[in-house]
Amino acid sequence: MSDPKPRSPFRGIDHLGIAVADLAEAVRALRDDLGFPVIAQEEVAEQKVRVVKLDAGGTDLELLESTDPEGPIGKFLRARGPGIHHVSLRVDDLEKTLASLAARGVRLIDRTPRLGAEGKRIAFIHPKATAGVLIELCETGPPPEVS
Repeated sequence: MSDPKPRSPFRGIDHLGIAVADLAEAVRALRDDLGFPVIAQEEVAEQKVRVVKLDAGGTDLELLESTDPEGPIGKFLRARGPGIHHVSLRVDDLEKTLASLAARGVRLIDRTPRLGAEGKRIAFIHPKATAGVLIELCETGPPPEVS
């Protein structure tokens, strides 16, 4: 018998983060013209962003409007204009995934989790380690046990 393949820490795409200059107009186009239902909206002060999530049938679309031109989305829009900002991948255990990636020398933006939209624990992998794509890791499993 052959050895089983190692199990990937990734559980699929959680959402696509899309930087927009005008959140109301983007929501109007995607909700009203294309029919994507709005499932959540909030402001994430720590990230200097307003967020609207739309249901795209298993993978959400996360629209991101900057609340500060010096915040991450403001800088992104200034440099690149509107468009896909990041791909968010689901993981069961964020600390374990980050430790594993760091041990392999993967360049990380976040070495420890932080809070993102909907109170989810997130961390980012540097785009220089992922063929130019900003990847967010989003914990979907149960929180780690506290000892």
